[in-house]
Amino acid sequence: MKIGVVFGFIGPNGAGKTTTIEMITGVLGIDEGDILIDGKSILTDDIEAKKLFGFVPDSPDVFEKLTGIEYLNFVGDVYSVDSKTRLEKVKDLAKQFDIYDSLKDRIQSYSHGMKQKLLIISVLLHNPKNWILDEPMTGLDPKASYILKNLMKEHSKQGNTVFFSTHVLEVAEKLCDKIAVIDKGKIVYVGTPEDLKEKSKENSSLEEAFLKIIE
Repeated sequence: MKIGVVFGFIGPNGAGKTTTIEMITGVLGIDEGDILIDGKSILTDDIEAKKLFGFVPDSPDVFEKLTGIEYLNFVGDVYSVDSKTRLEKVKDLAKQFDIYDSLKDRIQSYSHGMKQKLLIISVLLHNPKNWILDEPMTGLDPKASYILKNLMKEHSKQGNTVFFSTHVLEVAEKLCDKIAVIDKGKIVYVGTPEDLKEKSKENSSLEEAFLKIIE
């Protein structure tokens, strides 16, 4: 069975995590070079590249005049998700994340956490091979965070990729197969959490190893 990866992207505030993710997803342009998503260029083949990932940004800004179900149907239409699959996934995921009964309400009435859950559900609708998540646990309650982490692990077990940024190093240590550390716009480490701890000669936690490498 092909094994995927949960890849954590960590760094201090202002290090460039969100900027990098927005370049990967085509939200921001890039000054030079190229970015490939499964071989598709985000510059020259952007539509095809964007079909290959689902993106949860760091801020859950959505069309607030729509109801939750209207937004999910809009996303389903964009990605040509058939009605049967859409209905099954929306029902299953919305119940898991405890917002099923709120899908008929306008998004403007949602809390930050509810909007975050809605965005996560919308990303999973078309079952993209690659998940790109910018601080996805922000605003989530403990149950929703637990569910998301399990979904991330299961997605990688199916041979897929989960790329996510986080400030919570305990989550990265427990969840990630590999990590990259960015500091002042430069990648200063790529590898496993265990190797980082060994290289920094810290055996107690990823947090201590991270603090040492950025210092």
